[in-house]
Amino acid sequence: MLGDDAIDDDGPRPPHKRYRGNQPSTTVLLDQLTPHTLGALIALYEHKVFVQAVIWDINPFDQWGVELGKQIATETQQIIDGQAPADHMDASTRGLIDAFWAADK
Repeated sequence: MLGDDAIDDDGPRPPHKRYRGNQPSTTVLLDQLTPHTLGALIALYEHKVFVQAVIWDINPFDQWGVELGKQIATETQQIIDGQAPADHMDASTRGLIDAFWAADK
């Protein structure tokens, strides 16, 4: 699942609704979610988004990007819950899902 293949929508899309794929991401796996680790995750995410927005001179509240992220996250959640196959996922995403499953046992 790379780039525009991550979206279940055939046909042409305007540039703001395209997903190039192969973009850097941050993944954090925790053994336990506590108030402290949750606060740290929120602070990390807020700081990361702010710094990237300043450096790249972008709007971090781009609604199209948020909606696309929700679509991809929903599909990934279905795979984690065993409600959808993971065959079409790229190797990186599949590795993270496998790590999650291993930690969940």
